[in-house]
Amino acid sequence: MLIFAVIIVVSGALIVGALWGLYGHLPSWIEGNLLAIAGGALMISVVIELVQPAVTESGVLITAAFTLMGALVFAGTDYLIDEKLNSKGGAGLLAAITLDGVPENLALGVSLLSGNVMQVAALAGSILLSNLPEAAGGAKEMRKNGNSHKQILMLWVGAAVLLSLAAILGKVLLKDVDEGVISAIDCFAAGAVIASLATEVFPTAFKRGNHWAGISATIGLILALALSQLSG
Repeated sequence: MLIFAVIIVVSGALIVGALWGLYGHLPSWIEGNLLAIAGGALMISVVIELVQPAVTESGVLITAAFTLMGALVFAGTDYLIDEKLNSKGGAGLLAAITLDGVPENLALGVSLLSGNVMQVAALAGSILLSNLPEAAGGAKEMRKNGNSHKQILMLWVGAAVLLSLAAILGKVLLKDVDEGVISAIDCFAAGAVIASLATEVFPTAFKRGNHWAGISATIGLILALALSQLSG
């Protein structure tokens, strides 16, 4: 039952965030600072929950290679969406969440195998902190770009379903997979997250939250660090 509870909370945040972006009326600076908090949380989480264990398990070279691969794949996809497909209305954030979310949720599913509830909570909490405001920002930009509410919601529901399936697959299919493979998945996710922070999350947060975004990002980092300490 734990896996379904985690999936509902983490992936459901995409749908809640999209609804918030379509129908909510929070001031832009609040949304920007919430996004910065999410970015700060992910910034520390990718290091502590994904990269650091991979260094211990597989070494620095393997960790660096797969982390860079994740960043390259995300950056390339983001470039195609923004520059070649001319789709800037929130599609970048949707790509960010989907591309880094699939391996990230695979890793979340694997963490459920350990039985360490606090470790699961640390990773799930950081993903949740990012999914909610990112989905809200993406949905709002899509709305400004002229997409219908129904079309936007279907896109974010589809992303939520995809990430839910990734978590389930991580729990079921990767149960007996070598730790080196798990480390590679984690590093790919970390690289995609880092690239998304640099190109989508923090620029958007600064644009909406101004210089307060830097303080909010630090608060998010501290929150994620506290969650990580709870996991031991």
